[in-house]
Amino acid sequence: MSFRTLKLIDPLLRALDDLGYDDPTPVQRQAIPAVLAGRDLMAAAQTGTGKTAGFALPLLQRLTLAGAVAPLGVRCLVLAPTRELAEQVYGSFRRYGAHVPLRFGVAYGGVPIEPQAAKLKKGLDVLVATPGRLLDLQRQGLLTFAQLETLVLDEADRMLDLGFAADLDAVFAALPPERQTLLFSATFPDAIRALANRLLRDPISVQASPANAAAKTVRQFVVTTDKKAKADLFLHLLRTRGWGQVLVFAKTRKGVDQLVDVLQGEGIAADAIHGDKPQPARLRALARFKAKDVQVLVATDVAARGLDIAGLPLVVNLDLPTVAEDYVHRIGRTGRAGAEGEAISLVCADEVELLRAIETLIRQVLPRSEAPGFEADHRVPSTGNAPKAAAPAPRKPVPKARPMPASNAPRPAGGFGQAAQERAKPAQPRVPKGAVVVAAGRGAKSAAEAAAKTAVKATSRGPKKR
Repeated sequence: MSFRTLKLIDPLLRALDDLGYDDPTPVQRQAIPAVLAGRDLMAAAQTGTGKTAGFALPLLQRLTLAGAVAPLGVRCLVLAPTRELAEQVYGSFRRYGAHVPLRFGVAYGGVPIEPQAAKLKKGLDVLVATPGRLLDLQRQGLLTFAQLETLVLDEADRMLDLGFAADLDAVFAALPPERQTLLFSATFPDAIRALANRLLRDPISVQASPANAAAKTVRQFVVTTDKKAKADLFLHLLRTRGWGQVLVFAKTRKGVDQLVDVLQGEGIAADAIHGDKPQPARLRALARFKAKDVQVLVATDVAARGLDIAGLPLVVNLDLPTVAEDYVHRIGRTGRAGAEGEAISLVCADEVELLRAIETLIRQVLPRSEAPGFEADHRVPSTGNAPKAAAPAPRKPVPKARPMPASNAPRPAGGFGQAAQERAKPAQPRVPKGAVVVAAGRGAKSAAEAAAKTAVKATSRGPKKR
């Protein structure tokens, strides 16, 4: 099936040709005819499935073929949870609508409101906005919804996660009840289903990919280490494995800034995106990364759903996310549009429950390895997510075989995607009972100190009274 068979008009087909898009993705094949027909839509679509084109193309066609916008008016409203996603969707509308006579705008907080208000004076065919800034514009009388034909909720689950429920209710109350509503969400918890039941009229349901499934084009691995060693381990892997551009996710804003400081101190071009950064600085960091002026971009989950970076080869989780679904969105920044990608998570013992939740969600056990010199002092326990083996059938006793001679063949080197090889342990000499033995290696110093403290405590207690 081609885009032409979906009955798109020539200006849109020309834009798709300019972008090198040949065949529609599954979500586009299902969504475009439904939106063209004016139907409400409830779509389960993961990041990277082409869902933006799935609603942007048919909406551009409908807006082009009928009507004109009045001053301060908006004909199509797209709500997005973050500034980054709003910019991404706005950019997509501009690219797909390059050959149609429509006006587009974007509005979000963190930047002056005046330029956004100025653009609204003549009216906009498509406005992409975050809920808070949209309400600011509406309450100041800088836009009206009298002409609104279509409402799109993009990443609806994320909007509820970020606490926009009250803002969304205020927006819905201001919109005309007669409209087309399209709801796109990566997950469908009860709150999203309740929202859909309230807003949508006889919707068509679209399931673009299995819920919470990681892209099959992304190879996923875990490297275990200690928490304090993560920054040094990342720097080691960056150098020894010859990584090019890398998008790194950290849990906190402080963690983002600390890693950027370490990288810049080593002469590596790095920049940051997080909630404390003003929006112009965030957009500048992303633009520098896309232009390959920055090798490593470090971000919090504010960027987990809003970054569309063509050809990004690698995502690294310096910390695992506290919400398992965010893992799927993080690694969805690579392996997009059918390309291959890699996702590597640096995991410490404190994160085993987070890892277990992620593996349960994506229904697979991630292969583990260690980097020599960065082995964990605090072992990362098994998640227990490995499939249980069936009980072996009883076997008849067999004669004992003679022991095979030990092999001198070297063990295969470990690496990402391979099971970690068990280390050979040298035989330990017998020692007198009660003696304290301190073995050299990682953790030796702390073991010796613990043994000494135990001995001092036992001596101070004196003989046990009867």
